[in-house]
Amino acid sequence: MIKEYTKEEIICLLSDEKNETSLLKQADAVRHQYVGDEVHLRGLIEFSNICRNNCQYCGLQRDNKILPRYHMEEDELLQTAQNAVNMGFKTLVLQSGEDMYYTQARMCRIIEQIKKNDVALTLSIGERDYTDYKAFYEAGADRYLIRIETTDQNLYHQLDPGMNWQRRHECLLMLKEIGYELGSGIMVGLPNQTLDSIADDLLYLQKIEVDMAGIGPFIPHPQTPLKNANGNNLHLALRTMAMMRLMLPDINIPATTAMESLHPRGRIMALQGGANVVMPNVTEGEYRRLYELYPNKACVDDTPLHCRTCIGMKITAIGRTIGQGYGGHKK
Repeated sequence: MIKEYTKEEIICLLSDEKNETSLLKQADAVRHQYVGDEVHLRGLIEFSNICRNNCQYCGLQRDNKILPRYHMEEDELLQTAQNAVNMGFKTLVLQSGEDMYYTQARMCRIIEQIKKNDVALTLSIGERDYTDYKAFYEAGADRYLIRIETTDQNLYHQLDPGMNWQRRHECLLMLKEIGYELGSGIMVGLPNQTLDSIADDLLYLQKIEVDMAGIGPFIPHPQTPLKNANGNNLHLALRTMAMMRLMLPDINIPATTAMESLHPRGRIMALQGGANVVMPNVTEGEYRRLYELYPNKACVDDTPLHCRTCIGMKITAIGRTIGQGYGGHKK
């Protein structure tokens, strides 16, 4: 029987630093009961760091003139995907800034080619219109990830100037209607964000019935307006992730790279606190460093094969197994 949490109960558990270990253990037990001990690996390809938006917390923001920009041409992206398939990945994630160089036609060609490799494919490329989302789905994309970031609309509009929270919300509804497995999530520890707001975020994700929820700590980037803001709150992010597991027991929850960037065992802490997905970076060469959402990103100097091997060893070391299938949400 799934427990229904009130907003007040959520806030109480999020604020309880003293009993964090107990909360993470409870989330881990729920994870074991509902999704088992497999950890699903997603090969992450960061194929463009160009973005039309100016999110105040993001190192890829449009006004960051210091960051060298790149995007992969189709052949390079397809070769990167093929290399990931050759390493054994059964799910790939294509992630970029909102780079409109990738038109509907171009993305559909890429999707159709990658799907010939018998993999599940997730897109994380931001806000598009319904016709784009529909076309990508019909070309073979299985899942779509677009984080709501926060449900506090005033905060959203402060941090994402020129964007519209309602539009973001409508994108999630469109994706769900089309038939994608729906991924969303939030950032934890943003300036002026409250526990009340985070509780609303979790209830929102529960209400729209996401298939995957990514919970990441806010890490200030030195080339953004929030460079001097407080952040790096790993433990609040872990408690938030654990609450997400308790509220949506059977969904996929990643142990995020941002957590590992704040602590050498960050992803293991997440896996032992309710997470069941890891997204090793299979992007190659200089692109790994240039896709800098936040500073000191974990694993930027590693090769894709090293990343895959390293996380595999960490997973088996804690008594978990690596999933061999596509790792979809089994409702």
